[in-house]
Amino acid sequence: MSQETLHPRFLRPRIEEALADSPVVLIHGPRQCGKTTLARLVGDDSGFATFTFDDDVQRAAAQADPVGYVADLPERAVLDEVQRVPELFTSLKAAVDTRRKPGRFILTGSANVLLVPKLADSLAGRMEILRLHPLSQAEVERKTPDFLRRLFAAGLKAGPSGRRLGKALSERVVGGGFPAALARANQRRRTAWYRDYGDTLIQRDIRDLARISALDALPRLLALAAGQTACLMNVSELAAPFQISRQTIREYLTLLSRIFLLDELSPWHGNRMKRLVKTPKLHMGDTGLACALLGLNGDTLWADRSLFGRLLETFVYQELRRHASWREVAVAFSHFRDKDQVEVDVVLESEGRVAGVEVKAASTVTGDDFKGLRKLRDAVQKNFAAGVVLYDGDAVAGFGDRLHAVPISQLWEGD
Repeated sequence: MSQETLHPRFLRPRIEEALADSPVVLIHGPRQCGKTTLARLVGDDSGFATFTFDDDVQRAAAQADPVGYVADLPERAVLDEVQRVPELFTSLKAAVDTRRKPGRFILTGSANVLLVPKLADSLAGRMEILRLHPLSQAEVERKTPDFLRRLFAAGLKAGPSGRRLGKALSERVVGGGFPAALARANQRRRTAWYRDYGDTLIQRDIRDLARISALDALPRLLALAAGQTACLMNVSELAAPFQISRQTIREYLTLLSRIFLLDELSPWHGNRMKRLVKTPKLHMGDTGLACALLGLNGDTLWADRSLFGRLLETFVYQELRRHASWREVAVAFSHFRDKDQVEVDVVLESEGRVAGVEVKAASTVTGDDFKGLRKLRDAVQKNFAAGVVLYDGDAVAGFGDRLHAVPISQLWEGD
């Protein structure tokens, strides 16, 4: 049974739309998030042949003669894990320029080519880049809520909506979003999958991207980063356990970001606010992997309320990122914090409108929980769309001008 049968992928219409007017469409995202399955499903319906560079023979042939390899490709081709053969990009550019026709190539990549300028630049203006994330909870539940549309359209209405999840929420956080992990029968088996997954990526993909002297430090660094998820990035603290320079640790963090294991959430900048913290926030790419690295299951995470709060923030941030990836209008993400430690966990900007999301693990909300959102609203003024505190409750409640408490379950259950 295919992953598409198990879980719909809401990015698919965006891919098909891009193929109608772009010669090349790149789907990138972490390994095992479903890129190859989705590319083949789209390609099979449109007559694409598939070639994967995880195959040693295909990779060696492309590296030996990239010009000839591309010349011999059929009219429409899926090229899987293309970051493993960077030599191909120049030849693909030449092939596209010789015969400019939409929908020629679907590429998939498990490393962020936007951070490899010579690769991205070679296909600039010829390639649309789309990010596939691990499964959102909406895809797991086979539902298509429109939370972001309602957030930016001020379409949040007070009243009973959603449900309190309790301990089931910690189970969702621990489960994460990778299809192969979620297909396993129990949490112990999922944890084993996530641990093997992290080790495999570091041993294979990091080796492909860079020659580093202390490869054995990376698994430990990733586990330390998991413990700091949803915190301001502190490279000195992450470097402290290692006999490695701070600068080298910073480079290792960048490498982990390039294979989508980590995200750095930039600070928000506003013209009217002069005392803003300018440090990025660190988020793990998926909370299932984070919990596996930290040795957490649903029970132990639920019992540690401080850690649960931070992992829940990462869980919500990544869920919002996944929603934004299939939205037709781009959404930019940042975080807000000032020198007085007043903060908003996630700031979203789209078409000149700004919204804020604060995450709370509790089932109650008070006016104090909106302190950061009120400050953001006052700074943005008329461009402020809405501010919400996502909490583990069962009703939407108004807390003043464009401010609402909203159940977390609305992220996948809708109204």
